[in-house]
Amino acid sequence: MADYIPTPEPIDQGAEIESASSQSRRRGIVVAVVVILALAAAGIWWRSTFSESTDDAQVNGHLIQVSARVAGQVTKVYVDENQPVKEGDLIAELDPSDYKVAVENAEAALASAQANAAAANVNVPITTVNTGSNLNAADANVTGSHAAVVQAEEQLEAARANNIKAQADLERYRPLVAKDVISKQQFDAAVAAADAARHSEEAAREGVRVAREREIQAKAGLKFAETAPEQVAAQRARAQQAQAMVQQAQAQLDMARLNLSYTKIVAPAAGIITRKSVEINQNVAPGQNLMMLVSLEGVWVTANFKETQLRHMFAGQPVEIDVDSTGKTYHGKVTQIGGATGSVLSLFPPENATGNYVKVVQRVPVRIDFTDLAKEDPNHELRPGLSVEPSVRVK
Repeated sequence: MADYIPTPEPIDQGAEIESASSQSRRRGIVVAVVVILALAAAGIWWRSTFSESTDDAQVNGHLIQVSARVAGQVTKVYVDENQPVKEGDLIAELDPSDYKVAVENAEAALASAQANAAAANVNVPITTVNTGSNLNAADANVTGSHAAVVQAEEQLEAARANNIKAQADLERYRPLVAKDVISKQQFDAAVAAADAARHSEEAAREGVRVAREREIQAKAGLKFAETAPEQVAAQRARAQQAQAMVQQAQAQLDMARLNLSYTKIVAPAAGIITRKSVEINQNVAPGQNLMMLVSLEGVWVTANFKETQLRHMFAGQPVEIDVDSTGKTYHGKVTQIGGATGSVLSLFPPENATGNYVKVVQRVPVRIDFTDLAKEDPNHELRPGLSVEPSVRVK
């Protein structure tokens, strides 16, 4: 009997190809998973090594208290709660009647001061000319009065000499008339001549006294005239004082006009009106808060990083800022690192000098400014108080 030789079964090539393809896919998936895990690990390592981030951060901005600068009654209110405004937009108006009257009064005071200043300035050259003329006249008067004194003294000397002669002649005639050597008529003529000579001497003496008094007055007038520079200086000082009064009146007019302009309350910056508390017919006082203006320009981020994250952080480092409300990423840079931790700046700082001290990682406020806010936030979607997550590239 012949040996039996089994016939080999035919090989299924399609099954082998499918098995090989399945193994290849599994290997590809494994490789892809490994690569993804490696990339994730690399990303985590890169992020933890080259950047620092925190979710304890928010957008900050300028909150402007809009208040009245003058007292008055509110006549108009042009804004509502949460209304956006632009810089310079009219917000409210106060009754301007009292301030218009103040402006008119100040204008009248300025006109009066200007008239007084003009008159004072005109008097300066007039005073200069008059004092110069008075000085020349006083000098001439002193010279003339002195000459009059000399002349009066000479007349006195002549009158004295005539009186002496007349009195001597009278004494000589007196025994002669007693002896009838001369006639009674001649004696009477001698007596009259003696009386006339005595009176002439007395008149001449009075003339000397009057002339000397006039000389004294002339010298006093000369001394007064010699104060011409001081008189001119005094008039110039009065002119300067009048000009200063003009400046003072101008300042009062400027203040009155400013107060009038303050009756129109305008927005100091672009933003959104909140906490509006002003109503028509309300009487307001200077400094009284009327509303809050939230400025949407110049916002920044305050991020409270842990103290362990500040080791390699400094001003100028680039920052990526993820904003929750918009879902966008903005760019900025570190501007300032706070001077103290948040706990120290709190209302009640902690007291660590106790026996139950537990070390707590502190946080330090870091200011981050946006670098291209006009391009990245043209519609002012960023509002103060929004939560953000900044990531600072520290290496």
